[in-house]
Amino acid sequence: MIRGECHAALITAPGSGQGKSMVTAALARLHRNAGRKVRVFKHGPDYLDPMVQEVASGQPVYQLHPWMTGEAECRWRLAEAAREADLILVEGSMGLFDGAPSSADLAILAGLPALPVIDAWGMAQTFGAVAQGLANYHPELTIHEVIANRIGSPGHGKLLADSMPEGLTLLGAIPRHAAMAIPDRHLGLVQASELAELDRQLDAAAEVLKEAGLDRLPARVTLEAAAPEPPPRLLEGVRIGVARDDAIAFLYRANLDLLEAMGAELAFFSPLADDSLPACDALWLPGGYPELHAARLAANVPMRTAIRAHHAAGRPILAECGGLMACVETLVDGDGQAHEMLGLLPGTARMAGKLTALGLQFLATDRGELRGHTYHHSRLETAAEPLGRTRKLAGSEAEAVYREGSLTASYFHGYFPSAPEVVAALFRGEPLTPTAKTGESP
Repeated sequence: MIRGECHAALITAPGSGQGKSMVTAALARLHRNAGRKVRVFKHGPDYLDPMVQEVASGQPVYQLHPWMTGEAECRWRLAEAAREADLILVEGSMGLFDGAPSSADLAILAGLPALPVIDAWGMAQTFGAVAQGLANYHPELTIHEVIANRIGSPGHGKLLADSMPEGLTLLGAIPRHAAMAIPDRHLGLVQASELAELDRQLDAAAEVLKEAGLDRLPARVTLEAAAPEPPPRLLEGVRIGVARDDAIAFLYRANLDLLEAMGAELAFFSPLADDSLPACDALWLPGGYPELHAARLAANVPMRTAIRAHHAAGRPILAECGGLMACVETLVDGDGQAHEMLGLLPGTARMAGKLTALGLQFLATDRGELRGHTYHHSRLETAAEPLGRTRKLAGSEAEAVYREGSLTASYFHGYFPSAPEVVAALFRGEPLTPTAKTGESP
């Protein structure tokens, strides 16, 4: 049994757009700058927020989701972190009670107090009513205090503090400030690697929070869980080339950890900048923003040639979402410009100008159930017949999974630890048969 004790809170909000991502990052940097070891986690499937949280905390960030990662893994990762951290912050997703399982469900499961961030712009005494509603909605959820964001003046902050109902306090009131804003684009926040002044901004944001009285630590909690069994060494001796740069960048740390724990050796490369592949037995092309870098991808003829040769030699390739878009014949970007891609899968990936798919899904196979999600703004036009389809939690069919020679490609992002045997089969090029299982409710 793993057991740890530290200060901890789940940072949440009444809904998206309230500022919880930047507040979480600023809190992490504030306490890190004070000499504390801070661990940040993210509820649910998200690649972009964790990039910023890793820069803010200086520590790796992992996903927690009772359905996608599993309840046991949620408890284990938190307990393991509590053994060494002074502070654990879990950034919620959407609103506190949104989704199934929601951020509130995770807080209840793990025994964490929730700390809502409420955008107070245009709000006075109603702020207290919103805080009271969040605190009283679920009897098993603990909320002792809240944070006001985007206040207009010190007087506004006092008005909000005076509106708090009995049993709740205002931890702090954050003024509107340029340091508290990070640019975003269609898939979420801009990648941390693209923000040249991010460290300086995080330090400035930490000072904003300190001046607002947010340097006090949240409640101390005890977290415990059973240690997981090590995964089977199904990838012993397999060397996997992993694409990683600004175009292909969406990588769960837990996925990388699992591959190595199963015996794989990882070799990273850049489809944008490198002119050859590392020596490898298999390739992984994760998601990312190929549409923003399509011209550079198309211009890198040596890399296209190397990946095509890998495919022609019958070596496995797994392509997820942005990786799938890089594998088609043509990618049409948001400006309507067409770019030549790898041509391993017939057809065209075309930016749609709007969200085309979103949600938790799973791929049921004869070797297990791989859980994950989908989120994209493009459409695939192809004559290829899918090998099978993922399913939504309710059981209806969702994303197509294609198999073209040694290539397996889909818009679906898999969470590898949910099905190690499926993952091993993909990277070893072994047969994998989708089944019609309808899945379990979360």
